[in-house]
Amino acid sequence: MRLIMKKSFGRFICMILVGFTSFAQSSLTILGTYQDGGRPHIGCSKACCAALRGQPNPLHRVVSLGLYDQTTQKRYLFEATPDIVLQLKDLHQIGVSKSSVQPDGIFLTHAHMGHYSGLMYLGKEALGAQKVPVYAMPRMTVFLQSNGPWEQLISQKNIVLNPLMHGKPVILSETLQVIPIQVPHRDEYSETVGFKIKGPHKSALFIPDIDKWDQWDRSILKEIRQVDYAFLDATFFDGAEINYRDIRQIPHPFVVESLEKFQELSPTDRAKVIFIHTNHTNPIADPDSEATRKVLEAGYRIARIHERFEL
Repeated sequence: MRLIMKKSFGRFICMILVGFTSFAQSSLTILGTYQDGGRPHIGCSKACCAALRGQPNPLHRVVSLGLYDQTTQKRYLFEATPDIVLQLKDLHQIGVSKSSVQPDGIFLTHAHMGHYSGLMYLGKEALGAQKVPVYAMPRMTVFLQSNGPWEQLISQKNIVLNPLMHGKPVILSETLQVIPIQVPHRDEYSETVGFKIKGPHKSALFIPDIDKWDQWDRSILKEIRQVDYAFLDATFFDGAEINYRDIRQIPHPFVVESLEKFQELSPTDRAKVIFIHTNHTNPIADPDSEATRKVLEAGYRIARIHERFEL
């Protein structure tokens, strides 16, 4: 009788553990949605930022994704933004609990301020991280090695650089891999990549920055059809919102251009598109705007912080 009770109790404990493990599926979580300068944006006196000056919204964070691998219980960050303190806190709360907020790896797309400057918080003045793997393309790697304070992070072993190559998968576990895909962008200090993330059941495309879809040597329509989620550059809704700078110096695919280009997608494929990396001026950042209604009625989605997507 005691043996039977012990076996039953053992099975009960196993059921509980399985329940906890299945609760934290491999997934992507949106940790930030805005363009590099965030919101409120420095120097902006427009209505989009004026009301936030005295009381900024803590959920208005620069674009980032969190990746959780159920197989290894590891957490990865896509982009090291100026909001990395809060983003690492959120990432730490996904999946099985750990004592440290230190991520198991950080993937960088390029060397524009909103996408790598958060690395500074891994240094001895802040987290004092130990050997965080940072995945970067060749020019990005040289940039970090050759400039302070980034090279100090390397010499102090706060981070360890892991080289990326266009199209070569990074195998994170038996069920998860990340593939860098080079895209055209303003590459002053580094090349620019997006990432294809392949999980045990689903896959995602993450391209927060690109100049124009037609300048890419790949078909964005084909790429969308091949994945389950497509987190795509939506910096500006149209040219009219940027009336104080030369738009030719900051090229991105306007949302209205993407809507037109994506028209031939099926309703199923349109639903895969999640617009992200919105400028502070972009009206789709407001869930009640006419622009938001237009995007949603056309069958697309708009990234909202803390949304979770199972892989």
